[in-house]
Amino acid sequence: MSGKISTDLIRGNTVTIILNVLRQGDSYGYEIYKRIIDLSDQQYELKEATLYTAFRRLEKDGLITSYWGDETQGGRRKYYRITENGIEKYEENRKEWEVAKDILNQLITGGDPDGRE
Repeated sequence: MSGKISTDLIRGNTVTIILNVLRQGDSYGYEIYKRIIDLSDQQYELKEATLYTAFRRLEKDGLITSYWGDETQGGRRKYYRITENGIEKYEENRKEWEVAKDILNQLITGGDPDGRE
């Protein structure tokens, strides 16, 4: 991957990223992992260990549920599905992110002595 974004910049948004992927449909771990890479245009990779730790926490908090697929070939896959509480949490987090994004933009670029802002 080229031009990777800092993990520190994304760490606080891991839950929202996973919930966003699951809003688009049920999915299993590796597929979610690949989807996050695709959504970032190959600029961010969420470590699989972090992903599975997040799954356990999200399930414990009632934001997602899991079930075993019935694949006829290969190993069985554990699928994840967002719950109504998960959708509400996603919407709440997305709104907070919008506010934070605007504030960070002002803090990082505002008051520019070159008059750009």
